[in-house]
Amino acid sequence: MTVKVLGLGTAVPEVRIDQADAADLTASFNARSDSEHRVLRELYRRSGVKSRHSVILQAAEGDLAARQSFYLERNSEADLGPATSTRMAVYAEHAGKLATQAARTALAQAGCEPSQITHLVTASCTGFVAPGFDIEVMQALALKPSVPRTHIGFMGCHSAMNGLRVADAFVRSSPGARVLAVCSELCSLHHQYGWSPDRIVSNALFADGAGAVVVGEQSDSSPLNEVGSRTLTYRGNGSLVLAETLNEMTWRVSDHGFEMTLSARVPDLIRTELRPWMTTWLQGFELGLSDIGGWAIHPGGPRILSACAEALGLERSQLSCSDEVLAEFGNMSSPTVLFILDRLRQKGIHGPIVMLAFGPGLTIEAALLN
Repeated sequence: MTVKVLGLGTAVPEVRIDQADAADLTASFNARSDSEHRVLRELYRRSGVKSRHSVILQAAEGDLAARQSFYLERNSEADLGPATSTRMAVYAEHAGKLATQAARTALAQAGCEPSQITHLVTASCTGFVAPGFDIEVMQALALKPSVPRTHIGFMGCHSAMNGLRVADAFVRSSPGARVLAVCSELCSLHHQYGWSPDRIVSNALFADGAGAVVVGEQSDSSPLNEVGSRTLTYRGNGSLVLAETLNEMTWRVSDHGFEMTLSARVPDLIRTELRPWMTTWLQGFELGLSDIGGWAIHPGGPRILSACAEALGLERSQLSCSDEVLAEFGNMSSPTVLFILDRLRQKGIHGPIVMLAFGPGLTIEAALLN
């Protein structure tokens, strides 16, 4: 059986903000002095992000204070920003809408009617609500109410690969299945208050977005997708949890949003551990590193991308799509690799494509397509 990615769609909130403006906007709840404000601006400048989209933004231009009303100026050291319940209310309002937008594009590209979808897989790590946005997507698209739903929660930036793994299993176990897999993340709901360089770096990187794929077995009579040349064959996946790294990357619920920690050791761990594992994994497909035509590597930040390039012996130009997506959209967590995959495909990249991301654990997740 040949399992294909038949269609792919992405979506971002309507309103965007330039990174320089974002730095000045967040200074009111992160910086306590002019000197800290200058450092904050520099951290934002070095992030590799030039612009981002967010559901909390109300306008793209004009007075900074009037562009959003969700994060207010910090009034004391005890002020840690909106409560998690307040942030979850915004998640409930917007996550499903963004997911539906991406899903519509994926369905159209696949030439697939909503009534043909047999399974729905959703993924998100930036919010909790029940009924979930899976049901909102189902109803908005008029999927059959009997479609089984599977939600992948709180697995972080590599969740798109987890979703593809589940979709692949459904297709292989149910001939004729058409699986819609959707990631929707509202990372901007979890900005943290106070002066902490690590948290400010997270604030500087994360953004909102959604991605969706339609996965199924393609017959000779199946329509080509609207991008034109080809669909993508899903060949398999790989996963590795590195030993003794449980605290190197974490994502935990607090009273004031979800808090990320990212150890300074992560780039070094990638440099040390990625190449031997990737080499062995690719050998299972009778491939080597030099056989890979495109790399869809999740841009956790410039240092993560640099570490991947060093570990795998890649020229930075081979990660241009990852750099471009980071610059234009920021780190949207799980959908980000789908944005990169879409860009690789639109550029006509030939040969096998590796999707690669890292998550809490410390976990490496990969998928191979061609």
